Amino acid sequence: MSVRVRFAPSPTGALHIGGVRTALYNYLFAKKHKGAFILRIEDTDQNRFVAGAENYIEQALEWAGVSPDEGVNAGGDFGPYKQSERKDLYKQFADQLLAEGKAYYAFDSSEELDEMRERLKEARVANPQYNAITRMQMVNSLTLSDEEVKERIERGDDYVIRIKLPRNEDVRFKDLVRDWVVVNTATMDDKVLLKSDGMPTYHLANIVDDHMMEISHVIRGEEWLPSAPLHVLLYEYLGWEKPEFAHLPLLLKPDGNGKLSKRAADKLGFPIFPLNWNDPVSGELSKGFKEEGYLSDAFINFLAFLGWNPGGEEEIFSMDELIDAFTIERINKAGARFDIEKAKWFNEQYLRTKPDEELAEAYSSLYDQPIEKSKSLAIVAALKERVTFVQDIKVAGSFFFESPKEFDEKTTRKKWNEFAVEKLKGFSAELAPLNEVSKEEVKEIFMAYLATDETPLGKVMPALRLALTGQGGGPDLMAIMSILGPKEVVDRINKAIQALA
Repeated sequence: MSVRVRFAPSPTGALHIGGVRTALYNYLFAKKHKGAFILRIEDTDQNRFVAGAENYIEQALEWAGVSPDEGVNAGGDFGPYKQSERKDLYKQFADQLLAEGKAYYAFDSSEELDEMRERLKEARVANPQYNAITRMQMVNSLTLSDEEVKERIERGDDYVIRIKLPRNEDVRFKDLVRDWVVVNTATMDDKVLLKSDGMPTYHLANIVDDHMMEISHVIRGEEWLPSAPLHVLLYEYLGWEKPEFAHLPLLLKPDGNGKLSKRAADKLGFPIFPLNWNDPVSGELSKGFKEEGYLSDAFINFLAFLGWNPGGEEEIFSMDELIDAFTIERINKAGARFDIEKAKWFNEQYLRTKPDEELAEAYSSLYDQPIEKSKSLAIVAALKERVTFVQDIKVAGSFFFESPKEFDEKTTRKKWNEFAVEKLKGFSAELAPLNEVSKEEVKEIFMAYLATDETPLGKVMPALRLALTGQGGGPDLMAIMSILGPKEVVDRINKAIQALA
């Protein structure tokens, strides 16, 4: 059997990173087994449709490097890949279930449904449901005569089609993550399969689509686990072989207390969407991981480890390495705590391995006027080991473009003195005749100057750094002087001497 998996989001808003993780695990599993990864848009709920959401989903997956083999834009032999374009397909299967007595028409109005729920609440029923017991007191084809049902349909009365569940039967299936799951139908309700507008609900549509698209494994979030017994029964009712199921653990808040939500992420100050999202209804802008400066490969590596691990100590994995190492058996059952500091750590590791040319281009683009390539390369090389994001280089390296106006108080108090000032003046004289200098050359000049009277580095270097950057610490001082150039170094030393006199 060939492996075919799908990611089937609804276009109801921005794609949560939990959805990206689901897509990633499907993608890794497909590639590991030389199978196909399919993107299907489940837009049956037209009331919750949000303009731009479908395009956002596709762009987010593309940025993350999780590209579908089949889908709305990728094409394929099993399309259409958008449920709204498959509407005529679903009714035949609802009709099949009706004909076989495994589903029924329900004509109940919203008021009648509300009355039923209130009646059950008054009777202290913990979980009011439209089920094997309550359906016999409602307005449906189980309680109406065939003539009444026919008359209502011909008259154009609104109706839905509900699945007819057995009253007391265990539904069993083996989940690849959670092992055996057993649910009794007495705890389930007769879910709607086809709505009054003729559109299928998720329950019917996803079963039909998974079967028609020959999906071998359904890998989805834990929130769908309560629906799985219903889906297993639908496969049985329709006489189809069911796929393997794997329900992924929840992404939890950093403290482990509850599901990670946008509200929690906003409160703690980190993104929850892969890309910026402009809500077309509220106008609210939500920052994405990309725009916050995360590299896509670092983001994916971090996300892969939220609920899965390869079993060793190694944490840095390329996409190809993730594909090779990934197995469903090593997905955790327990929820995964979201740790934004770990995400930053991953980004730092990937940033440091990026070619300086690539980083220099990204860094230079942060300015209105592009920086000279040799200078941007040198700045990136000096600072890439000290930052988390590319944009941090702009902040951390601001002194490369402007003389310090303020000076670190502690360093000034401890290291700025008459002796240091005299040595800086002497060093300035050594540099003054030069136009440019490499970091190796300036180090040689500086060390030779100090060696004339065996002045220790610690007596002069902190004051020199203070004069050039205003800071008490930072990147390699020789690299700084090479980037600034001899004239600027001399000028800043003189300015610092005047300012700190």
